[in-house]
Amino acid sequence: MHIEVALDARAIIGESPTWSAEEGALYWIDVKKPALYRYDPQSGQCRTWPVSSDLGAFALLDERSALVALRYGLHRLEFATGALDLLAPPPFDPKLFRFNEGLCDESGRFWVGVMFDPIEGSPPPQRGSLHSFTLGEGLRRENDEAELHNGMALSQDRRRFFLSHSNTGSIYAFDFNPEAGRLGSARLFAQVPKSVGLPDGAAIDSAGFYWCAIHGGCQLRRYAPDGTIDCEIPLPVSQPTMCAFAGDRLDTLYVTSASNGLNPTQLGEQPLAGALLRLRPGVNGIARPHRVT
Repeated sequence: MHIEVALDARAIIGESPTWSAEEGALYWIDVKKPALYRYDPQSGQCRTWPVSSDLGAFALLDERSALVALRYGLHRLEFATGALDLLAPPPFDPKLFRFNEGLCDESGRFWVGVMFDPIEGSPPPQRGSLHSFTLGEGLRRENDEAELHNGMALSQDRRRFFLSHSNTGSIYAFDFNPEAGRLGSARLFAQVPKSVGLPDGAAIDSAGFYWCAIHGGCQLRRYAPDGTIDCEIPLPVSQPTMCAFAGDRLDTLYVTSASNGLNPTQLGEQPLAGALLRLRPGVNGIARPHRVT
């Protein structure tokens, strides 16, 4: 399969590609060179909004602003000025944790995970809680804990909520009540051996298959609805981070990647590490909500 370079972004940790059909544009972030980006596939132009600390996830609020999940809390980012306004303080010790991975559901609730990522020293790993957020309710703690949340996706009928605990290699499928915005019972959907890599960001296609970036594994995996591996697509980067369907027909797959932690030899062997990649997988995706209310 032909892999194109949409942007040689040289991101430290490129993440969270999100297609805005209204704008015909792809938003994405760099976690550690913290900024929100807007890429226009037609013109090739990319607009950038730098932010003040690690940026773990985001969603759009309206045409003028976005919700950005920074290490030091959830903020409104004004596109015109780049100004940040605090909406909710972090529900954890920001010296130990940061936000990681986010997803909007159909009701406009923003689900946001965490990552144990201490600023100093090497304390023993700890688990942090999944949260959700609306402008009316603020942050709400949810019934799931992990050292590293990833892989959020909703099935086409919005009744299954996928979520991975990357450090254990486990991908879970939760029962989901979209009307109440509540997670139900969970079952293990798939397990990724550490020798293969870590399950990272994900997307769902129109056939109900789950696409997962395998961080450290140089590949995308497509899982059937029963959790079996349907296919593996090799990539020219070892650390893909997330994939997203885009375009008028949602038939283009964008993949963000990371260069973080690679030594000079590895960077020489992977000149595209940190790039925004693009491919046509031969299937269509489903629309992914991306606005918070």
